[in-house]
Amino acid sequence: MKCTILHDLPGRLRVHLCCGRMSLSQADVLEYYLRAQDGVQDVKVYDRTQDAVVVYNGTRGDVIAALASFSFAKAEGMELVPEHTSRELNREFEDKLAITLMRRCVSKLFLPAPITSALALFRSVKYIKEGFLALRHGRLSVAVLDATAITVSMTRGDFSTAGSVMFMLRLGEILEEWTRKKSVADLASAMSLRVDNVWLQANGTEILTKITDVKPGDRIVIRAGGMIPLDGKVAEGEAMVNQSSLTGESMPVPKRPGSPVYAGTVAEEGECVICVEKLSGSGRYDRVVRMIEESEKLKSTAEDKSSRMADRLVPYTLAGTALTYLLTRNVTKMLSVLMVDFSCALKLAIPIAVLSAMRECNGYHISVKGGRFLEAVAKADTIVFDKTGTLTYAAPKVAQIVSFGGHDEAEMLRLAACLEEHYPHSMANAVVEEAKRRGLTHEEYHSQVQYLVAHGISSMVEGKKVVIGSAHFVFEDEGCRIPEGEQDKYNELSAAYSHLYLCVDGELAAVICIHDPLRREARDAIKALHKSGFVNVVMMTGDNRRTAESVAAEVGVDAVFAEVLPEDKASFIRQEKAKGHTVIMVGDGINDSPALSEADAGIAISTGAAIAREIADITIASEDLFALVTLRRLSEELMNRIHHNYRFIVAFNFSLIVLGVLGILPPTTSALLHNMSTLGISLKSMTNLLPGGDAQEKNAL
Repeated sequence: MKCTILHDLPGRLRVHLCCGRMSLSQADVLEYYLRAQDGVQDVKVYDRTQDAVVVYNGTRGDVIAALASFSFAKAEGMELVPEHTSRELNREFEDKLAITLMRRCVSKLFLPAPITSALALFRSVKYIKEGFLALRHGRLSVAVLDATAITVSMTRGDFSTAGSVMFMLRLGEILEEWTRKKSVADLASAMSLRVDNVWLQANGTEILTKITDVKPGDRIVIRAGGMIPLDGKVAEGEAMVNQSSLTGESMPVPKRPGSPVYAGTVAEEGECVICVEKLSGSGRYDRVVRMIEESEKLKSTAEDKSSRMADRLVPYTLAGTALTYLLTRNVTKMLSVLMVDFSCALKLAIPIAVLSAMRECNGYHISVKGGRFLEAVAKADTIVFDKTGTLTYAAPKVAQIVSFGGHDEAEMLRLAACLEEHYPHSMANAVVEEAKRRGLTHEEYHSQVQYLVAHGISSMVEGKKVVIGSAHFVFEDEGCRIPEGEQDKYNELSAAYSHLYLCVDGELAAVICIHDPLRREARDAIKALHKSGFVNVVMMTGDNRRTAESVAAEVGVDAVFAEVLPEDKASFIRQEKAKGHTVIMVGDGINDSPALSEADAGIAISTGAAIAREIADITIASEDLFALVTLRRLSEELMNRIHHNYRFIVAFNFSLIVLGVLGILPPTTSALLHNMSTLGISLKSMTNLLPGGDAQEKNAL
């Protein structure tokens, strides 16, 4: 693609593409193509001017080469662009705002008074109708105030004031709808599917297959903790499926042969085979949007309070208007009260502040499912961490394999990988990756695999029962034994590692030692969380006590609980909440799901199990635990903004009412100042809470 360099600064390049008119979809293609290039930090594509701004930390030549080799046809085939972007939505509302402002300017500057009066009368029908409908249903809402103010103004022949009121109301409607739809769209995109491969059932075996290669009629295997990536029907097996992302209901739904299943839902228990019906999960996006818009649980207490207060204040405003007229017999002073109300600003500014905060969180790779969870994070005094994959890296490594009973080390690793590859967990991934690194390929020569949450895996291989998992699982639950004469060898296992125990036919065959390195930022992040107001930082893990206590001492948590089961984590959170604490849970695995559900705000690491992400209220995609510190600051700043908005709205509007009653401000000026303040505080609520970026968090330490 031919392009012209417009500006060339170190690390920043602005180019103009020499092409015809650029469509919105083409702008998205170019933007995501450039974002995919090595060394590119940020990209902005302006479709109207055919310009692109590229911020990079790599070499200038690589960026220019990428632009030179770009073509829309080639890039479109690379499937880089998500199914839904915000560009079309933004364009729609930009045009709405521009048209509304142009109409107002033309009306004020060029149209004669009779025509502007007729237009005002025509536009008033909508607002007056809404006011009558509210009264008809027995509601004294903001619509009644708007209708009354417009009606009284036009009755007095003051069409200019009526037009100004309707103009400001229209601007407010556009901005509120824009912000809400944008935030919901960003949220739905953040909750989109992240499934690349599936287990395809074919010829009596299972084959790991790219999801793009799956066809209608194919059968895919879904096990406990796995996300259902495509719409279809259950062909075999039974499973309890969590559909909260679609319905908002947290209770799992039983799915049996013939039951429909939907993309984006997660199997909590059981195992099933799904016959694929649809190749796209696009229907999920629309369902998620609908769920977000309709679910009352997503609203924060502050939003509910503002909405209720706004409607409760309407009768007082009407009473104040009537009282002012009775005392002064002055219509002008009466209108000064009528045209200034608290409810409009409360209903507009507070929800916009919450939704804008959720949108800003997405910019930090933090997905928040509702305002109430930001409020919980701001109030929380207790935070509970899982260890593996949370305080430690989500990519542990196999450090050592200790074989028992004369078994071959390589063969035991091969067997372990064959079982573990079916389940999405960091420890399982470590085993699979080590086998791959050693070149140990394996066929599916075992029977059906059974996964027991927080315990291990069981299957049959060549007529022998094979189990792999924790010491509690293999020795206590399964009754396995250590081979005779190898007790000392077992006792010498290093406590520095996490252990996976592999048993064949009731006898220990191998111990896989996993090195689970601590995140380099973990200690500083925990320190920062303490400084932010968390008085109790807890670590809970199913790992052995010695390893857990070693990690706890290194990161600086206040309390540690080792060798716990999933229900133990959930029980601890319930107990803390009963004591009056607000509790956050941070985890990544299937075994963290009960605790994530129980917490006031459950936070999942995006690299963890699908069920954890699905159940969690917040998902952090960042590989840096400082994202939690950023989340805390965003939540606190949001609550500060909401409280400031309350104080400003009450003080400013009360001042306008007083000045109007005293005759200092005419109704037109009061209405203008009121609407300008409402618009101003709404626009302010749309601005970022943390303009300095998340780097501030680390610099503050």
